[in-house]
Amino acid sequence: MAEYSYIEFHEGWAELVINRPERRNSLIPPLAGEITDAIALLQENNDVACIILRGEGGYFCSGIDLKALQQDPPPAWAGKEVGDVRSMHLALFACKKPIIGAFEKFGINAGAALAFACDILISGESAFLQIGEIQQGANIPMNAAWMKIKSTELVLARLALYGDRVTGPDLVRLGLATECVPDARVVARCRELAERLSGFPNGAPEAIIESIRGMREIDDAEAFFPRGGNNALKTANLVKS
Repeated sequence: MAEYSYIEFHEGWAELVINRPERRNSLIPPLAGEITDAIALLQENNDVACIILRGEGGYFCSGIDLKALQQDPPPAWAGKEVGDVRSMHLALFACKKPIIGAFEKFGINAGAALAFACDILISGESAFLQIGEIQQGANIPMNAAWMKIKSTELVLARLALYGDRVTGPDLVRLGLATECVPDARVVARCRELAERLSGFPNGAPEAIIESIRGMREIDDAEAFFPRGGNNALKTANLVKS
């Protein structure tokens, strides 16, 4: 049974919810493993036309949980085969269903990469995305991979080299979010879109996503999403504004 996430089923669609609000929905290996497993489950469900990805408590994802990563002694799951961020992104990359991201509050570093993995991203007006690894001396493997697919080198350089916060209206302007709505409307708008997609002929959203995925021209996803951890994060401080 999942401990750090849960699935809510609706008529024709589902919500995959990151459930670590006490840690601002930051990522740890077992949570990444749960997301990987949930995507595998939902994409094979013929009653699910699309998936909403959101965070509990009004937060999207604050990135890797540095407190857990740097904990001494290490958490009980450390060193065990419980999941990893790269495998999670491979599952999102290959997902057969459209993914709608409810971008509330913030998506920082690894949380930004999770936002880029969504096919439709609905941002709150005051929500911000930040690729701030430059402040930590760390690399951006997942963000770089997704931005290669979703945007341009110029936009990625602006985000990754500035390392600052980019709010909802500018995310739309940069082509990184689909819509910007009032903060309190983010989840409701995602649900409206999910209901719209579920109202189309059975299998139509999946067929469209298959066509979109095919345009990526990436033959080897295993090679495209690089291996290796971000060792600098083991001693890094939190990202600032």
